Amino acid sequence: MKIVLLTITSNKEKWFQELKELYLKKINYFVSFEIEALKAPKMDRAQATEKKKKESEQLLKYLKPEDLVVLLDEGGKNWSSLQFAQWVEREGLSQSYKRIVFMVGGAYGVSDEVKMRAKVILQMGPWTLNHLVAQTVLLEQVYRAFTIIKGLPYHNQ
Repeated sequence: MKIVLLTITSNKEKWFQELKELYLKKINYFVSFEIEALKAPKMDRAQATEKKKKESEQLLKYLKPEDLVVLLDEGGKNWSSLQFAQWVEREGLSQSYKRIVFMVGGAYGVSDEVKMRAKVILQMGPWTLNHLVAQTVLLEQVYRAFTIIKGLPYHNQ
């Protein structure tokens, strides 16, 4: 099984590159994990609807029919780290999925088509997060989930 973080991105920051490499190394100890960053189309705020549509089309084009898709969206379910780990173990690892794809949409969100394609929609809390911060939080939570599943001393309850 492979886990993919699929995201729309428009900028690169040194701090994120360093954190990304750190967490990729940690997570790949447990499972094959990669980040696929799709380039955001260059459009201004006045074209927000069109930009969201184009980004959503890019996301959907990347997906395979057999993917288990998880959308990170502020309107989604609010799970604890333990609930997330239990879901990863129950749904992701014990099912016959070849890939779990976590999606972080663009600045204006995603289309209803993308939301309908997702099996699960999760929120990272009530705050709206910068895309790089959202990716960092997801990376840490995926790592935390695997330490919980494996019974390693990282998560404190």
